[in-house]
Amino acid sequence: MIFERKIYAQMLKWKQLAGGNSALLLEGARRIGKSTIVKQFAKQEYKDYLILDFAQESRDVKRNFEDNIGDMDVFFRNLFLLKGKSLPPRKSVIIMDEVQLFPAARQAIKYLVADGRYDYMETGSLISIKKNVQDILIPSEEYRLKMFPMDFEEFLWAQKDTVTVPAIREAFEKRKPLGDVVHRKIMQSFRTYLAVGGMPQAVAALTEGKTFEQIDFIKRNILALYEDDLKKYDEDSREKASVIYKTIPEQLENRNSHFRFSKIDKNARYKNYMDAVSFVAESMIGNECINVTKPEVALESFADRSNFKLYLGDTGLLVTQMMKNQGETGTDIYKALIFGRLGIDQGMLLENMVAQILRVNGYELYFHEFLYRPEDAAKEKKYEIDFLIVKKKKLCPIEVKSSGYQSHKSLDCFIEKYKLRNEDRYILYSKDLKMEDGTIYLPFYMALCI
Repeated sequence: MIFERKIYAQMLKWKQLAGGNSALLLEGARRIGKSTIVKQFAKQEYKDYLILDFAQESRDVKRNFEDNIGDMDVFFRNLFLLKGKSLPPRKSVIIMDEVQLFPAARQAIKYLVADGRYDYMETGSLISIKKNVQDILIPSEEYRLKMFPMDFEEFLWAQKDTVTVPAIREAFEKRKPLGDVVHRKIMQSFRTYLAVGGMPQAVAALTEGKTFEQIDFIKRNILALYEDDLKKYDEDSREKASVIYKTIPEQLENRNSHFRFSKIDKNARYKNYMDAVSFVAESMIGNECINVTKPEVALESFADRSNFKLYLGDTGLLVTQMMKNQGETGTDIYKALIFGRLGIDQGMLLENMVAQILRVNGYELYFHEFLYRPEDAAKEKKYEIDFLIVKKKKLCPIEVKSSGYQSHKSLDCFIEKYKLRNEDRYILYSKDLKMEDGTIYLPFYMALCI
């Protein structure tokens, strides 16, 4: 099943602006639909195309890259003979799928683009990992796009719903509530998205009317695939990345979701695991959220990477990973989650989803931990803002409230301490939009508008 994806428009922009002077590199976690979208794009935007899948290409095809890239006539003659297909020049595209598995092909992009006969699209996961780039010269002729799991709007498109998100955006722009009936309907759709997630295979199963057990089976297989990737990396790192990945649900159950190495080993330290944490984040199966010591517009300048949170890249996968220790995830559990009746901490799921939405919207993830003594307190206390983003050159704090939304002491103390006045500040909660005391209260699904 092929779904409409927003990244298609960005790919079209690349084709129009690049004019053959750069290759498109599409990177992201496995099973998010990279190969599907590039094939769809090739079929619709070119006269013909050729796919080189380096997960299964022959040694002869690979040797052609190593031996003949200096003579393009010989290179293409051999390539077309080996693949049993030729392409019309300047009207065709060559797709290099899973290019991280054969770095020599990625290095060859420089010469292939300069030759000018064809356009090139690359897809890959773990593109930036050290061992996949350490022996090659990264081509400057790459135009890189990051691809994520399906977002809420794409999820609704898959259900043939093209009206809900425009209504959400209009309400956000006008700062007006949608009304109880509409809000409840959208919240149910959002909770379904929360439970199923944005992996195209899982969304396809939902669209086809499969049971929640079948959907969960698909997600378990994807999690197993990720764990296999981690094991390959862990051959040289004593399973550190695997352990970090598997403990994400437990870490998010912490009171403030901070990553605690003591849950791995009482003697574990950040400096010994920092490469493994980076691997999980760079592979895009996890979203790292970093503490900033000072809330300034240049957030990265104040990043304290030893104090971080680690979210799963897809919240639907987090639901499945949470339930793995409880045996098979049944229909009743999914229905309870969709209707908001599940007896687990849904706060961690909602916070994970907000992190996922912000990443899709192009934000890096930061939070801020600070000390402050309110006027009614005898001593300083520790407070925390869940997310800090920069929007229109202004800091915007975001608080996620799964319950007790009327209590937002951290946000109040943040505003008092730093004397911020003109920024937008958001509380994401389960109810309809409202404005109160300079704070914008948004339903969770409206995070896509931030």
